[in-house]
Amino acid sequence: MRARIIRFVAVFEAILMAGHWFVFKTWTGFHPGSHTSGVPGLALIVGFLSITFVTASLLAWRSHALPVRLYYAAAATWLGFFNFFFLAAIASWIAYGAARLAHLPASQPLIASVAFGVALLAGFVGFVNAMWIRVRRVAVKLPNLPPSWRGRVAALVTDTHLGHVRGASFARRIVDRIASLQPDLVLIAGDFYDGTDANVRKLAAPLSGLRAPHGAFYIAGNHEEFTDHAKYLDAVSAAGVRVLNNEKVVLDGLQLIGVHFRDAHRAESLRTVLQDAGIDRNSASILLTHAPDQPAVAAEAGISLQVNGHTHGGQFFPFTYFTKRVYGALTYGLNRLGRMLVYTSYGVGTWGPPFRLGTSPEIVLLQFE
Repeated sequence: MRARIIRFVAVFEAILMAGHWFVFKTWTGFHPGSHTSGVPGLALIVGFLSITFVTASLLAWRSHALPVRLYYAAAATWLGFFNFFFLAAIASWIAYGAARLAHLPASQPLIASVAFGVALLAGFVGFVNAMWIRVRRVAVKLPNLPPSWRGRVAALVTDTHLGHVRGASFARRIVDRIASLQPDLVLIAGDFYDGTDANVRKLAAPLSGLRAPHGAFYIAGNHEEFTDHAKYLDAVSAAGVRVLNNEKVVLDGLQLIGVHFRDAHRAESLRTVLQDAGIDRNSASILLTHAPDQPAVAAEAGISLQVNGHTHGGQFFPFTYFTKRVYGALTYGLNRLGRMLVYTSYGVGTWGPPFRLGTSPEIVLLQFE
């Protein structure tokens, strides 16, 4: 296991270094002399930037001291900008090549300046957009819904990713926003934590402010599997939120089943949990899980509505494209699979770069009709 992690880190860092070299060579190639007459030591600066995210991540696993948090946040922010600069470098070469093939005037400095300028603007827009939390209202019609639940609202929150970029103040902001919406039920679908070293009780403490007539419930995501699973569950439970440990509860006639990521992303383990839960197919049910990995198993078990997050929608291009290739229609929004509905949320936080472009952070209000 340790050897695999080391190999992954080495390969990831090699890719980052190659990407930074490509961006540097493109910019200096399109602006001759910029690396000598421009910023002193530009090559050294770019070389340092290429190792910041990996080194910050390694430190973040071991410490949540303020200097480490600041370094990690800066490195993650740079990684987001680098993504757009990398795309700008590719676009520069494509535009230059197309102009040459078409025998059109091709000013390399102008092409690169425009491409990198757009990339810089995209980065700023993505950074601001990631802080602007929306409230999505989604109407759902479930068969055999208890009459008492008609018109009631459940708030779905997922992927806060609390840790080195976002902390307890972000959690308080989310809790205050939910309180203002006055839902009847609160569902927290995993990745409440980022998985790095943290004071998990301090981060969970704002959850004590959640108030909903039918309670607040939580299941763990994949980031809560990175280290000791139990410490995250204990911290959330201590804050007054009910942890659903692969179990069913009945809320005024509505069945709610919560399954942690470790047991929900494999078909056989999820099937076993749902069989043991004793789901009544003649009554409406909600499956709270982290990822839209095994919806067919949930539909087979008679679940009415599955709610999850995990995908982030990819956060920003090109990862929005890759995520869509993996999850298809289940990447985001309300979808139907046979008689079962599936809602996948973009999530309210971010992983890695605190950027969103083409996606948006959200709190979801599910209104039962």
